[in-house]
Amino acid sequence: MRKTRQSCIDQGTLYTDQYQLTMAQLYYRQGMHEIPARFEHFFRSCPQYNSHKAGFCINAGLAGFLEWLENACWHEEELEALRGQVGSQGHRLFSEDFLQWLKNNPPKERVSIWAVPEGRVVHPLAPLTVVEGPLSLVQLLETPLLNHLNYPILVATKAARLRECSQDQPILEFGLRRAQEKGANAGARAALIGGADFTSNVGLSHTVGYPPKGTHAHSMIQAFMVQGGGELAAFRAYAETYPDDCLLLVDTINTLESGIPNAIKVFEELRAKGHEPRGIRMDSGDLAYLSVQAAKMLDHAGFPRTSIVLSGDLDELAITQIMEQIRQEAPAYGVDAGQVIPRLVFGVGTRLITSHGAPSLDGIFKLASLNLDNKWEPAVKLSESPGKRLTPGSKNVWRITDLRGKATADLLTCHDETPDTSETQLLRHPTDPEAYRRIRPDEIRKIEPLLEKVMDNGVRTEANLSIEDMRKRRKEDLQCLDPGVRRIIHPHIYHVSLSQKLWSLKQELTETTEAEST
Repeated sequence: MRKTRQSCIDQGTLYTDQYQLTMAQLYYRQGMHEIPARFEHFFRSCPQYNSHKAGFCINAGLAGFLEWLENACWHEEELEALRGQVGSQGHRLFSEDFLQWLKNNPPKERVSIWAVPEGRVVHPLAPLTVVEGPLSLVQLLETPLLNHLNYPILVATKAARLRECSQDQPILEFGLRRAQEKGANAGARAALIGGADFTSNVGLSHTVGYPPKGTHAHSMIQAFMVQGGGELAAFRAYAETYPDDCLLLVDTINTLESGIPNAIKVFEELRAKGHEPRGIRMDSGDLAYLSVQAAKMLDHAGFPRTSIVLSGDLDELAITQIMEQIRQEAPAYGVDAGQVIPRLVFGVGTRLITSHGAPSLDGIFKLASLNLDNKWEPAVKLSESPGKRLTPGSKNVWRITDLRGKATADLLTCHDETPDTSETQLLRHPTDPEAYRRIRPDEIRKIEPLLEKVMDNGVRTEANLSIEDMRKRRKEDLQCLDPGVRRIIHPHIYHVSLSQKLWSLKQELTETTEAEST
């Protein structure tokens, strides 16, 4: 059934929280709605996966947000819905003049955006997205921006960690059936950016230009068994239908005594007809042990290059343990680990698409400054917890690379400040006044800005990058991280620091605000 505008009302400008609209109208009533404002999106900490934690994140989701923003406007259906909202006394909540102002000002109107490109490594506290425009309009972007960006960052990060543990063996994303509804599309795309080679999500695969990947389920074999045909008949039917893409799931009955022997019979029949099999998949059992035995049996039968696809609740720790067990156990069975590991493919579903163990990113969108009388004034937010005290003012983000070619720190500076590479850089801890470090010019290879302009006064300026371009960025950035930061368990903390000028501004405004409040 074709969707009507009314049925799409929850995907456009009303794809937001109620308090965004009430704040926007308050600004309108107070004559503040047109004040130029800058908001910044960042996250406070890397994902914590119960017993282990990420030492970095991968930026993702920006294209989805920009696409939403380009298409969002105030249709009559949205305005009519707001006209119907009433307060506790039955009066209209949103006035007609405010609604007309919204109608004449689409969400992207006069909005400019700077962002860290998708695929780049990012760290806590450093702005990923900076949005500038009229106060009411930018306020209304908070919820859709966070919704479009926080989740893909989680999945891209998880995929990058899986890639690290797999030692660059192929990763397949299998999570569509277990994902949170339409979020599966954003998640699959983020997985491809972060490290997955392919996804089983057919629609998304065609959208981004990658072939979808998949084999068959246990149900296919069960269907043949119910009819008396058995596992071998199911395998033969699959091979007959897909002779050049035959990859068989071998653990429905007994992996070593039935599945692999039957698969080998079918592979031999395929080869006799001029076709080469692709491999086998195992979804249960001791996957490391079974991989060693499968490699031994396939090699003995003359199929040394067939893939062994492993799936079944895999995550980065499980893959790490599988790889280590294969290295330790293979020699005991007369198999070199080098005969096993290079043919492995990891199919990861639920634990990737749901970012298992860390299902949410504490990404936030906070006011940084307002432009009053052509001067940007920093916004201050204090907190009982020093760790939650925001660094005020509009900021730029710079990455400092040392002589080894390793990223040694991300430096936050005032918006009008550019680090001088000929001078020693003083890096201040964001919250600890006693913690700082100095980096001399002769210790620095380069200092690069991370934020790029992606929208200028409502006009999108970002180049249409391919998934491959974003993957290249991810690989380059990860190669520039110290091994300690890339560790899967107990990673070293990467330094995100403030320039002396920004640190002094934070201290001054904190002291002034605290004094005024007493």
